[in-house]
Amino acid sequence: MTSASTIAQRLPLDMLYHWEQHCPDRIYLRQTINRQYHDFSWARVADEARRLVTALRAMGFEPGDKIALLSKNCAQWFIADLAMQMGQYVSVPIYPTANVDTIEYVLRHSEARAVFVGKLDDWRSQEPGLPADLPRIAMPYDTMPAQHQWDALLASHEPARDLPAQRGEDLLSLVYTSGSTGKPKGAMLSVERYAWSCEKLVEAVGLREQDRGFSYLPLAHITERVYIYGGSLFSGAEISFPESLDTFIDDVKRCRPTVFISVPRLWAMFRIKIHEKLPQKKLALLLKIPLVSGLIKRKLQQGLGLDQARVLGCGSAPVAPALLAWYHSIGLNITEAWGMTENHAYATLNYPFRADKIGTVGKAGPGVRIQISPEGEILCRCEGMMLGYYKDPEHSSEAIDTEGWLHTGDMGKLDSEGYLTITGRMKDVFKTAKGKYVAPVPIEGLLGQDPIIEQLCVIGYGMPQPIALVQLAERAMQGEHAEIEAQLEAARQRVNGQLEAHARLRGILVVKTPWNIENGVLTPTMKIRRHLLEQKYAELGEQWPADRNVVWES
Repeated sequence: MTSASTIAQRLPLDMLYHWEQHCPDRIYLRQTINRQYHDFSWARVADEARRLVTALRAMGFEPGDKIALLSKNCAQWFIADLAMQMGQYVSVPIYPTANVDTIEYVLRHSEARAVFVGKLDDWRSQEPGLPADLPRIAMPYDTMPAQHQWDALLASHEPARDLPAQRGEDLLSLVYTSGSTGKPKGAMLSVERYAWSCEKLVEAVGLREQDRGFSYLPLAHITERVYIYGGSLFSGAEISFPESLDTFIDDVKRCRPTVFISVPRLWAMFRIKIHEKLPQKKLALLLKIPLVSGLIKRKLQQGLGLDQARVLGCGSAPVAPALLAWYHSIGLNITEAWGMTENHAYATLNYPFRADKIGTVGKAGPGVRIQISPEGEILCRCEGMMLGYYKDPEHSSEAIDTEGWLHTGDMGKLDSEGYLTITGRMKDVFKTAKGKYVAPVPIEGLLGQDPIIEQLCVIGYGMPQPIALVQLAERAMQGEHAEIEAQLEAARQRVNGQLEAHARLRGILVVKTPWNIENGVLTPTMKIRRHLLEQKYAELGEQWPADRNVVWES
């Protein structure tokens, strides 16, 4: 592999100083407050970051100290992170939806010496997770009480002038995994490896100064940290932030992003909203009329605020190919990508978009090598690897072998052109009571094509046959049970017709309680904690009624 000193030629602060010098007055960040944009130029961002460095030094923090970030996306998140880079501190982002246990664990495990607190939907329920003696710095939003206030710190401190040059080998950040299978692990990211990943992403997608990004997926997650935040630093693109969940679509429309990254669940929800106003049968008919088709597509794109988007992305969790094909039918080409915290979320992407490759996660990006192990596991090798897991040498050596290959835990296959298809997680494959192994992800992809299904999870460990747990779309929940059951049964039979006998679905359970982050079924990145559902419904196989194929949870 390339020596450490040559991994990245340009580091994040090099890019900040570049834009500050060449276009100081150009808008970089646009923060919506009370429905108005509050703009931050490149010069203002750099100035505020330098003032924060002075403030952090005055509080007694030394280079190498860990400082946490607990906030939804906002301009101040970017600025705080840049200040930590200037002061050679190590940032520890925490998901803004994290519960008390997760917050307490990450702060303790990372040995954080302070925490920035900012935009939070329910800070009162999260505050008990913060040690009483941990210094807090409050961003200028309605947030938990803090000893230090953002605006006051900026006003009372001069910009730091004696900043050391950023060093590529330094530890940049501890990024904790979402903990879908247990306790979060803190991936150690170095300055130069983060920079390499961001620069390669900019190269792969062709990001440029004229682009506009929209930052709303958690910055504590590596995808947003590289694709939007890092991408903006290395391309000079402008970034806007939403004000709230209630104003989300209006904020997207105002920004009219040229680059928009989302997760499968949100793309599915957008489609549901469209179908509520324009049912699929009517839409399909209109799209067949030459003079009307273009008009309908433009109207739908404008309704989502995506009429100027040239790069649309989807990642973080498996997505049904049928959903991407549906968006392609209305003129929105969504690039599916794949990566993980351990390789800075930069590995494969279907860009430039190819419709015939829907169902794959694309091919290796510039500088990335992908191969499949004899066991079917996807291995990845590039210069953008983590350094290892913080205080966890055992899992670190398991994750990256002596030759530099990352053992991803994902299963997949490569086609003749190098496009990768994910077939499941090594740990997700379960054995039925018949002793047969079943990979649930492909089955979920087939069943998830039905638009009345919002979320689903296929389980079956120790059961005679797999069973699908289904959460219905909101509109479907209001429909007649008999009609919904008939549609689900038709979907079950359609899917079973494409499966081997041992993998066919015995039935579908319509779950009663929604799966969300608050009740712990979803991780902060919208992944389903499969092991929790397997535990909850472990007895389902034995209890399934012999005369029913679709059952409603009571």
